[in-house]
Amino acid sequence: MKRPKLTVEKRSVFGKKVKKLRREGILPANIYGKDIKSLAVQLKDKEFETVFKEAGETGLVDIAVNGEVKPVLIHNVQIEPLSNQYLHADFYQVNLKEKIKAMVPVVAVGEAKAVIDKVGIVLQPLSEIEVEALPEDLPEKIEVNVEKLAALDEQITVSGLKAPEEVEILTDPAQVVVKIAALVSKEAEELAAQEAAAAEAAKAEAAPAEGVTPAEGAAPPAEGEVKPETKAAPSEKPAATETPKEEKPQ
Repeated sequence: MKRPKLTVEKRSVFGKKVKKLRREGILPANIYGKDIKSLAVQLKDKEFETVFKEAGETGLVDIAVNGEVKPVLIHNVQIEPLSNQYLHADFYQVNLKEKIKAMVPVVAVGEAKAVIDKVGIVLQPLSEIEVEALPEDLPEKIEVNVEKLAALDEQITVSGLKAPEEVEILTDPAQVVVKIAALVSKEAEELAAQEAAAAEAAKAEAAPAEGVTPAEGAAPPAEGEVKPETKAAPSEKPAATETPKEEKPQ
């Protein structure tokens, strides 16, 4: 099978100065591997983008540097999140006769019966698995068919995945890849119930007690609270006047 090819050249610019390279459409990169010395290289970012979209991180790429062609895998691609500009990449040089370990994407295919019947939704806790194989045998992806998942909590674990015979799956077989979850989770239901109860309580507090008109600016009594009766202040009595004693004739 013909592999995509990239031509790179040795790089002499490092550190903060690589910003100038990026502005000129040049991507800084490194070639490294088992028992080889790391080599700083650079290449046109548009050419890299084209090949990366084709090969991903599991497809072999032929790197030409100083007239020598090396089989590599693309690793550790750094992308600026706002502009989506490629900032850096590593090329891992491989020995085509030695097995290597790599992470391979897991892709769910088909539509689960539980989704069709509106019983639940498909969740995928695991998006990639680790495998071991010869570089040329690495799969681009591993598919998992979810069509038979029909009931809540039904799941497919790593042990249920089918990989090519020449590929060994290293990820824990008990890990869940896909499962059927409730349309509304229990946590969401409990939260909704708490919010409804809080809204009712706030509404009850805001309503005045029956038959009682709160004074202006006064807070209404809480539900179940009896508003104390107000008694009129007693009217002031006039000060007692002393009655003069009748003098007895002497």
